[in-house]
Amino acid sequence: MMESVQTDGKRGENRYFKAPVFAVAPMIDWTDRHYRFFARQLSSHALLYTEMIVADAILRGDREKLLGHDASEHPVALQLGGSDPAKMAEAARIAEGFGYDEINMNVGCPSDRVQSGTFGACLMQEPALVADCIAAMKAAVKIPVTVKCRIGVDDQDPEVALRDLVQRVKDAGTDAVWVHARKAWLKGLSPRENREIPPLDYGLVHRLKAENANLFIGLNGGLQRLDQALSHLDPLSLPTGGTTGTAAEPACGAPLDGVMLGRAAYHDSGLLTAADGYFVHPLTGAEPMPVDRDGFSDHDHKLSLDFWSGIRDAMADYAAAHIENGGRLIHVTRHMVGLFQGWPGARRYRQILSTEATRKDAGPQVIHAAFDAVFEAVTARQAAE
Repeated sequence: MMESVQTDGKRGENRYFKAPVFAVAPMIDWTDRHYRFFARQLSSHALLYTEMIVADAILRGDREKLLGHDASEHPVALQLGGSDPAKMAEAARIAEGFGYDEINMNVGCPSDRVQSGTFGACLMQEPALVADCIAAMKAAVKIPVTVKCRIGVDDQDPEVALRDLVQRVKDAGTDAVWVHARKAWLKGLSPRENREIPPLDYGLVHRLKAENANLFIGLNGGLQRLDQALSHLDPLSLPTGGTTGTAAEPACGAPLDGVMLGRAAYHDSGLLTAADGYFVHPLTGAEPMPVDRDGFSDHDHKLSLDFWSGIRDAMADYAAAHIENGGRLIHVTRHMVGLFQGWPGARRYRQILSTEATRKDAGPQVIHAAFDAVFEAVTARQAAE
């Protein structure tokens, strides 16, 4: 089920997902198809994003390699990089044919290689061109077309630059805007520094939402925990007891429509297991439903042994198929190291995946061994209590 938030776009009906939405951010070199399969085992309701893929690559390159994905990944969005409206529209059309649920335009990445291609955060300086790209893609596809941006770059005044961009893409018919609530400095800071040094301005994003009640606006940047992310949403949109604190709305504007976690969700991937307890499924509208719990726990993590055994078996089967097709185990397991943070046996789990999985002849039995290290450690602790 797709339920519109925006209803007043000038270029066609808005078709975005029902708020609130929980998303895992697009991350270059990280959110590839293997990570997305893994993340989907942990959360059925999270909206997953690909790495950024350049429009030119889709037009000229191996489309199956670039766009192919497992059917289980849905809901999954493709992030596109580019600034030529015609090329962006054609790439979006091709991606729609591959079954993606959303096309997202990158207006936030500050890396040098992205800037050299005239896309990413540098497009904050060309809002009219961004709007032209959005309008062209909206005319080419039926799935949602969205923007992910910064609040500004370099010496721009975010209060002006962000509002200008959002108004233009809204007029062009964008279905949603995901805002990384930091400036990007195009010169002088590395991509990593641009994720950490520019100060966060969540208040600006909340004020932007108050000014655009009918436009889906989601938040990214600096979100480290699920309870922290939930505080930016309307508590009435969440299950009873959905937040541990108060919503951000009273102090700085309107509650937001979605939250997007990046590296926090990657490095501590276990937090994804809690998302389904708070968010509806973006495509089906299935209601939040916490995973059944049976006491297999380290006191903080109480998911069932059956649940974790299912994750283990799914990843082992997936890895076996990847190896059979010429891949290596490490292509899959490198994304799994962040699971079980803080659990008994987690150190051994990481050691197994970081060493044994790198062997050229490593097979899915390595995944079984890593999970078993945690299962045995948790069982031993419980027996001692």
